[in-house]
Amino acid sequence: MITLTSFLIDLILGDPENLPHPVRLMGKTIIFLEDYFRNFIKNSFVAGFIFATILILSSFGITFLIISLSNYIHPLLKMISEIILIYYCISIKSLQTAALDVYNALKQNNLKLAREKVSYIVGRETEKLSESGVARAAVETVAENLVDGIISPLFYAMIGGAPLAIAYKMVNTLDSMIGYKNEKYIKFGKTAARIDDAANFIPARLSIFIISIASHLFFRKGADCFKTAIKDGNKHLSPNSGYSEAAFAGALSVKLGGPNYYHGKLVYKPYIGESFSEVTTEHIKSACDLMLLSSFLFIIIIIII
Repeated sequence: MITLTSFLIDLILGDPENLPHPVRLMGKTIIFLEDYFRNFIKNSFVAGFIFATILILSSFGITFLIISLSNYIHPLLKMISEIILIYYCISIKSLQTAALDVYNALKQNNLKLAREKVSYIVGRETEKLSESGVARAAVETVAENLVDGIISPLFYAMIGGAPLAIAYKMVNTLDSMIGYKNEKYIKFGKTAARIDDAANFIPARLSIFIISIASHLFFRKGADCFKTAIKDGNKHLSPNSGYSEAAFAGALSVKLGGPNYYHGKLVYKPYIGESFSEVTTEHIKSACDLMLLSSFLFIIIIIII
């Protein structure tokens, strides 16, 4: 009941920018404390390990205290608190809105605007992307964030309620901010990146089955979806992201992955679903539909469990 309510609220409201948001607070906390840990502990790996561990455990502990205090005041307040906190962990509508902003810009033949819109949701350089490159980036983001922004937080909410869901969001936020393999973060962010890999390991693989069922219901391509996910799921620099991307590639019959520029450097990545066709603008909308149905399927599974 609690998780379903959180799910439906996010589906309706998304993430209103004028309201306080725990994930934005997490980001500000990471920025504020990073230099203190670097200056206090000279070994970058040790500093990063302690930094990530303290923030993750603190996010769990603070959330647990909020829920416990709410329950002490009144059980109804506890339920409301959990609903709100889990709602903040899910990103269904915001993901759809961001992807459709790119879609609408491309439909208006405004490639410059589409590049700008897609730059908000991807880490690669977007200034020179073609129309297909922009569409591909949007589809890949929808596929990857189905796990990071929907399946994983719901999975941890199911297991450990709001405290574990919030702790997961701290893990995910740490990885997105310091989990880079560049000179600045290769050591300091290593622990955060590895914890994120571990946290998403099971949800990423569960996503294969969920996306395959959704693909069958939508496109009658459940078998292609599953086969591509199994075949190409490990063709990604991330040990997890490739599985949902490969599932989407099979479901939509499109080629994802490939080389992209990051921070001025060309990073060579293998293609996922290499035998399929290039991504088009319409595939963005199809990817959003697939993401929404997959999300509904997973929440139904949670309710049944």
